Amino acid sequence: MAQQHYTNILVPVDGSVQAELALKKAVALAQQSEHAHVDLLNVLRINHYGFYASGSMPGDVIHDLAQDATAYLTSLVETTRAATGFKELAIHVRFGNPKTVIAHEFVADHHNDLIVLGATGMSAVARMVEGSVTAYVSRMANIDVFVVRTNTAGAPIDTKQVVAKNREQPKLP
Repeated sequence: MAQQHYTNILVPVDGSVQAELALKKAVALAQQSEHAHVDLLNVLRINHYGFYASGSMPGDVIHDLAQDATAYLTSLVETTRAATGFKELAIHVRFGNPKTVIAHEFVADHHNDLIVLGATGMSAVARMVEGSVTAYVSRMANIDVFVVRTNTAGAPIDTKQVVAKNREQPKLP
């Protein structure tokens, strides 16, 4: 069987250690293909932050959230390019439910052939309440999904250490 070469890879990022590890592994995969491209996506859940009396968020708050997400993605691109030399990275910010945006909407719009994401970016409590984005995407996406469960050396991720690091990470919307 011939080896699959992915050329349009989606990496959803949320500020977690696992998501940034997924980006490293996605870039390593992309570098194996001649014309590969990586889309970095941050999905903002506006309803996650509550609604104002009018039933919606003011435009300036939405704008600020999008700017913060764009700054974070830009920083990831710059760091990744400096560390790897890989240049084919694009950033995207979407609004909505991360599960459906990642598994269905974004990949349909951008014709991705692989999704690479961390095993989880949520706390255990959040996973129990909302359900894991990773679990949903791996079950429902119509393309291949690569779930990162090991570090760059191939060793299993120490979940206690990752939880502690995630608490230290700047929080994204």
